[in-house]
Amino acid sequence: MIGPIIAIVGRPNVGKSTLFNRLVGRRQALVRDTPGVTRDRLYGRVSFERWQATVIDTGGFDPSSEEPLIEGVRRQILTAVDEADLVLFVVDAREGATALDLEITRILRRVGRVVVLAANKVDVGAQESALADLYRLGFGDPVPVSAEHGRGVAELLEVLRARLPTPPAPAVKPAAPVHVAVVGRPNVGKSSLVNAMIGAERVLVHEAPGTTRDAVDTTLVYEGRTYVLVDTAGIRRKGRVQEPLEKLAVVMALKSLERCQVALVVLDASEGVAAQDAHIAGYANEAGRAAVLVVNKWDLAPRGLIRKAEVMEQIRDRLPFLDYAPVCFTSATEGQGIPELFDTIDQVALEARRRIPSHAVLEAMRSAIARRPASVRGAALTIQAASQVAVGPPTFALHVNRPDIHFSYERYLVKSLRHAFGLSGSPIRLSLRKATTPRARARGLRR
Repeated sequence: MIGPIIAIVGRPNVGKSTLFNRLVGRRQALVRDTPGVTRDRLYGRVSFERWQATVIDTGGFDPSSEEPLIEGVRRQILTAVDEADLVLFVVDAREGATALDLEITRILRRVGRVVVLAANKVDVGAQESALADLYRLGFGDPVPVSAEHGRGVAELLEVLRARLPTPPAPAVKPAAPVHVAVVGRPNVGKSSLVNAMIGAERVLVHEAPGTTRDAVDTTLVYEGRTYVLVDTAGIRRKGRVQEPLEKLAVVMALKSLERCQVALVVLDASEGVAAQDAHIAGYANEAGRAAVLVVNKWDLAPRGLIRKAEVMEQIRDRLPFLDYAPVCFTSATEGQGIPELFDTIDQVALEARRRIPSHAVLEAMRSAIARRPASVRGAALTIQAASQVAVGPPTFALHVNRPDIHFSYERYLVKSLRHAFGLSGSPIRLSLRKATTPRARARGLRR
């Protein structure tokens, strides 16, 4: 994590997620005008002039509730407080110090962290006169802010910077982490899988589908390699998504594919491959991300009745467009298959960044065309040049005399590239371009 750590804490619906988004400078946390939207810990980076810190958004703190889901949220909050160097305690200035604020105050005093009190929803200067009641919380001068309108945020950052120690500069720049998005249908065990990979309860797990809402980033180091795992909301069919909050959660889940290098498409071993699994796998393929198919809950598959070979056959039959993706079998609750999963992530991430020399690409394409000649509108297909022009996904430019080849032949050329170079886990993109004729090249030289 970057710099000191700040945990944002407060009772439900005081504007913690809005303030978090304001601090990190983008809409990372879901925000709705209803209590209980945030459930997991969300990490972001805040920068102010040359100062940087890590900030953690948490769910609404309700110490008295015994409902299991609320208890899980409370554990997430206390873990964030334990990790933090400073607690940013957010209250609603319009309501003053409530009984729940006072109860949270008693808990924060016991943990012994530095606390900065932020009085949110002070939208105009005249409202600052209502801050007097907040002094009885005992955390010194409350800092008036309006997270929604950005008022007082710069002053709040100055206070946070002054109250936090300056971290020593790192001696060696760390290697860039591998960003991994965990996607799948609701209740296939995505959050349990993330927790198993981390080795701790990082994200809230509950038997009810839809527990995860935000796209939750977690940085971890496994055997010297750094990863950022992004747990996402379960993606249901569009026709079944009615609630605005779920629609936002699904949009954020799909956006997480855009900022990852590897997508873990999680399947439920006890249910087989569903139609929605194919839709989600298609999103990863269209995004051009390296993919790993994770058959989770393998411990629930009837022993002796279902074999891995049968599951593999079903996957290849129902997800033929993802035939390049390796398959891992895991049990998140039992911790099975996790080391193999990390090895596979490393492999596909490396393959997605591979660079292949142009002469090798041209030789492979010429051999493929010689094995299976093709003609386009009566002219035999010929290739003049070929090279790799991008990575992540591997993209190849082919200069041919007839770029408008049939899609089935284009598929054949992609398979030929994969046969020649591997590139396991990554989709391959082709860019077919019109080859220049000798006369056109000569004209270009004369100019």
